[in-house]
Amino acid sequence: MTRFACGRFGLDLSAPRIMAIINLTDDSFSGDGLRGNIAAALRQAERALEEGADLLDLGAESTRPGSDPVPEAREIARIVSAVEALCRLNVPLSVDTCKPAVMRAALAAGADMINDIAGFGAPGAVEAVAGSRCGLCVMHMQGEPRTMQHEPHYTDVVADVADYLAGRLRALAAAGVARERIVLDPGFGFGKSVGHNYSLLKHFARFAVDGLPVLAGLSRKSMLGAVTGKAVHERLIASVTGAALAVERGARIVRVHDVAATREALQIWLACAEAA
Repeated sequence: MTRFACGRFGLDLSAPRIMAIINLTDDSFSGDGLRGNIAAALRQAERALEEGADLLDLGAESTRPGSDPVPEAREIARIVSAVEALCRLNVPLSVDTCKPAVMRAALAAGADMINDIAGFGAPGAVEAVAGSRCGLCVMHMQGEPRTMQHEPHYTDVVADVADYLAGRLRALAAAGVARERIVLDPGFGFGKSVGHNYSLLKHFARFAVDGLPVLAGLSRKSMLGAVTGKAVHERLIASVTGAALAVERGARIVRVHDVAATREALQIWLACAEAA
């Protein structure tokens, strides 16, 4: 499937697309949280688009390992303000949340996509999005952010994650959600050890369940620092390499902090892929 139905937009995924991260949080793991500053979010979004972003992903609750939930009212206020401010940029706006009330508020404000780390498994989450036109990113997570990195375990991480995604796909289909609205995400770093993460990357092609497009989010994550020994702010090369490897294995969207560098890497990848 090459066309992704994403709210106001039909996104062509015949070539990989870049989703730029816009953190409205107070405590982002990558140190780029904007603390709800909407003017700063608009500037960052405009810069990301100039550098080649195809989508923007807005989050107002940190999901780093060990993080605590954000009060729902604060998350809604920040997300609604950001969506309303960024709608005029004429680019797909994704909202990163697992709370049904935030999903509904974001869609009412004009969001085009909901990116849910909990795979729309919370009570009311499927109902919050089923009747809309929004795109959905269905992610796998073992546990929840506060405890997910406390000894994660699997029988077979690749098979277990693929089975979970297939199950969530069946649940969404039963609620009437069209396939062309769905992107899948194996959830790098969400309840996975370093070894688990690299198994997911090595076998990334397995997650295109029923031919659906797959999103990869490795940018600046600890799985990169575990190999390179680099701190979060020093993981540019590793992040771009990870994005390119994911695309080589079939990723249709890469979720990144560093848009310009990722765009250059994908331009080289595409030139090679299209060469005679």
